[in-house]
This record gives sequence, structure tokens and C-alpha cells, in this order.
Amino acid sequence: MNSTISLLSQLVTRDDSESGLTDAELDNAQYGYIPSESVAILFLVLYGISTVLHIGQSVYFRLWWLLPTAALCGVGELVGWGGRLWSSFSPREDTPFIIQISTTILAPTPLLAASFMIMSRLIQRLGSSYSWLTPSWYTRIFLPCDIIALVVQGVGGGIASSADDQAGAEQGAQVMLGGIGFQFAVIIIFSILAIDFTTRYLLDRPVRRADSSTSSRKPMTPKLKVMLIALGFSTVVLFIRSVYRLIELSDGWNGRIIETEVYFNVLDGGMVVLAIFTLNFIHPGVFLAAEPQPSAYTSPSEIKLRSQESVEREV
Repeated sequence: MNSTISLLSQLVTRDDSESGLTDAELDNAQYGYIPSESVAILFLVLYGISTVLHIGQSVYFRLWWLLPTAALCGVGELVGWGGRLWSSFSPREDTPFIIQISTTILAPTPLLAASFMIMSRLIQRLGSSYSWLTPSWYTRIFLPCDIIALVVQGVGGGIASSADDQAGAEQGAQVMLGGIGFQFAVIIIFSILAIDFTTRYLLDRPVRRADSSTSSRKPMTPKLKVMLIALGFSTVVLFIRSVYRLIELSDGWNGRIIETEVYFNVLDGGMVVLAIFTLNFIHPGVFLAAEPQPSAYTSPSEIKLRSQESVEREV
């Protein structure tokens, strides 16, 4: 038999002694390679740090919506990379392979939901008259789409992992590919709307006349500018990861891309690490926090200081 065996066809129970494969071929049958132990440990450490930080930051800033989004993504990645570490010791085991292939596909989806929430708040802070969608409609449209993509990918993973033959595995792969494709389309639409909003805001060309103070143009503070740049960077790396996953599954379960470990490490694991740590360092709790309003009361010391500065300028 050829050494390039379909990945998911190996999920069914097999008798290694009667397979006709060498030990080396059996070790490589699941992935097309043996996952690197050191790389798996590295990603476990990185995702572990980010997840703990996200949980702590969510509690500290009382931004509870980051728990089922960014923190959940970290937990999912920990489970997936735990499966890959398990496979580095037991490459012939089916269970860790099923765990990692399902969770690493699904885990970044909640993180994308955090991007939708952040964009909604940025529009609210800068002026909704520059956006085709109101802040509330961003969450009403894109969050359900994210959930749909998650469910479709999960169903596809379930079909593939429970398949008894190659046809069933391929059917599951096609369902997963459909879910990833749908998510990819959502990212593109979201990016177009976000770029359009930013351009209109910078050029002061609103979509419609502001009908209230909440929709009128507000200043772009340094913190909001940094948050907007961080959101753009996070969206770009998740976009790159989606492109990789689309090409990977389109190439087939025993294609060159899915059987090349460095592609997965860099274009999936690496991209998600960049996205999740971006929200640790540029955290919404800090960069989306309301700016302190100047107090109407002026203390005597402040009056004295201003008077001294005025005198110095006159001199």
C-alpha cells in the first residue's frame, strides 16, 4: 500500500498487524508526519498564557463578553494542541488526531466574534453616521453568522470523525469546507464594511446625516486609533488563516499542504497566536474605555497655577 493514506480513513478501527504497512508508515498514517513535541509544547505555553490573561482581564475590566470569545478560543486551542502533543508520543492513536483536527478548526471562530464586538463599539465611539450598519446591527448580523459557521464546521468534523469509509470522510471534509468558506465570506464582508467606515470617518463623508449626538462625528483619540489598528491586524491574520484552511481542505485529506507540518504551525497556529495576543496587549478594557471628562469644578490650586502660567506668557 502507498504511504500516503487518507487521513480520516485511519479513524476507523484497524488491525496494524494485517495492514501491510511498515512501522514508519503507520507512524505517519494519521498526519503524513509525526507532530513535533517541542512545537506543541511551545504553542501550549503561548495559548496557556494568553488564555489566563484573557480570563483575568475580562474579570478585572468586567468585559464578560470576552470570556465566550477570546478566552474560549484560547481554551479550544489548548485542547487542540494538547491533542497534537499526545500524537507526538502516540502517532498511531486515533483519539488525539480527532481532538486536534476538530478543535483547531473550530477554536478561532469565537475570537472572530470578539472582532465584531470591538468594531461595534468603535463605531459607537467614533460616530455611527459613517457606518452603513449601526453598532447594534453589527452584532445582530455578524454574531449569528459566526455561530452558523461554528455549527457547520462542527457538524462536518463530526461526520468526518465518525466515518467508516473514505466516502464518509470526504463528505465530512466538504461540510467543514463549506463552513470555513462561509466564515471566509463573512470576514470579507466585515472587512469591507470596516474599511469603508474608517475611510468615511477620516474623510468626514458620512453615510447619512447625524440625527443625534450619538451618531455625530467624535474625535479619534490615541487609544481608539491604536484599538482600530489592532483590530485591523487581528482581522488580517485571521483572514490569512482562513485562506490557508480553505486551500488545505480543498487540497484533500492526503494532499501536500495538509501533510506539511510547517504550513500548519505557521499559517494556523502562528496566525491565531498573533490574533489572540493582540487583544491581550491592546485590550478593549483599556483602549475602549471612556475618556475621563473634565470636571466642572476647578480647585484653587489649579486657578493659581493657570494664573502663574498666564503671567509667565505675558512676560
